[in-house]
Amino acid sequence: MLIVRNSFLPGKRYAAINLCGVLFCRRDTLVTPVMINHERIHTAQMLEMGILPFYIWYLVEWLIKVPTPGRAYMRISFEREAYRHEHDLDYLSHRRLYAWWPLQWMRKGKKKKKKNKE
Repeated sequence: MLIVRNSFLPGKRYAAINLCGVLFCRRDTLVTPVMINHERIHTAQMLEMGILPFYIWYLVEWLIKVPTPGRAYMRISFEREAYRHEHDLDYLSHRRLYAWWPLQWMRKGKKKKKKNKE
C-alpha cells in the first residue's frame, strides 16, 4: 500500500484516509500494521464493488445514518467490517466477498436472538 504523508489529508479528526487504495496520513501519524490492515480491508471493498460505487455507497450509507443516534461513521458497514477485523492481519487471505453486506443491517448493541428448541 502506498503511504503518502502530508499536512492536509485527512482532516484533523482522523489519522488516515484511503483514497483509491492510497493511504494518506498526516506527517505525525504513527502508521501501524493494524492501521494498514484496516485500510487494506477498505481497498478490498473498493475493488470488489468498483471504486466509484464504493464511495457512492459509503456516502449514501453515512447520510442515512447521520440523523440516527450515535456516530454515523462507526455504523457504516464498511467501517464495521474493517474495525471488526483490523487486528487479524491474515483476514484478507480468508475474507469472503462482500463480507460487509450483512453488517449494514445490524444495529449497534443488538445481538441475534437464539431460538429455543422445545
